[in-house]
Amino acid sequence: MYPDNKHPSSNIEEMKTDDSLKKKTREWMNHAARYKYTYGFTWMGVPIIQQPQDVMAFQEIIWKVKPDLIVETGIAHGGSLLLSASLLELMGGERNVIGIDIDIRAHTREAIEKNSLSKRIRMIEGSAVEKSTVDQFYDTAGNFTKALLILDSNHTHEHVLNELLIYSETVKKGSYIIVCDTRIEDCPVEFFKDRPWGTGNNPKTAVHEFLEKNDRFVIDKHIPDKLLITANPDGYLKCIKD
Repeated sequence: MYPDNKHPSSNIEEMKTDDSLKKKTREWMNHAARYKYTYGFTWMGVPIIQQPQDVMAFQEIIWKVKPDLIVETGIAHGGSLLLSASLLELMGGERNVIGIDIDIRAHTREAIEKNSLSKRIRMIEGSAVEKSTVDQFYDTAGNFTKALLILDSNHTHEHVLNELLIYSETVKKGSYIIVCDTRIEDCPVEFFKDRPWGTGNNPKTAVHEFLEKNDRFVIDKHIPDKLLITANPDGYLKCIKD
């Protein structure tokens, strides 16, 4: 039984209309970001650089979809690859993760390759939007029936939009594209003075342009409504058509 006989979905419905709570959440996230909050967490001892709430959402989605291929653009230190691989290992069968990054550092490659889950992980070095990288991806991916995408590399509008256009065809009905760091659009301008992305030029603006021309995906609003603390508002895209 739930407390007060109230199902969690009812609380989520009430919570998403609580403007005061949303305001406090934004303020907390902006304050915590000044301390590089997301850099303080690891998966299997490897930095994952994600909001912990988003990590929970990742595992819920992956466990529900049960993909046989997870594609991640942006590897960083490799924690997210290990998260995906560990969940696929629990599911069993022929399931793999492909990580794509323009610069895979030696210590990152070593940390992943020495892990027992490396048998499920393939890494491709190169820009995710370059033809040679895309060709290598399809050569590496082999046969798969249910892919899930996590886009977390270059956060400029153009780059993310190109990733969406290139890789979205691999995702079929019921699966997801997770576009990371859409929150950039809602952050203080000074957060990204030394970056090529910022307000008006980021993953969220790319998502909105992509959805204007693609009716196969919709924003799953329920996920950020439940999380509240998320780096990916409007970034959880559910495929509704093959």
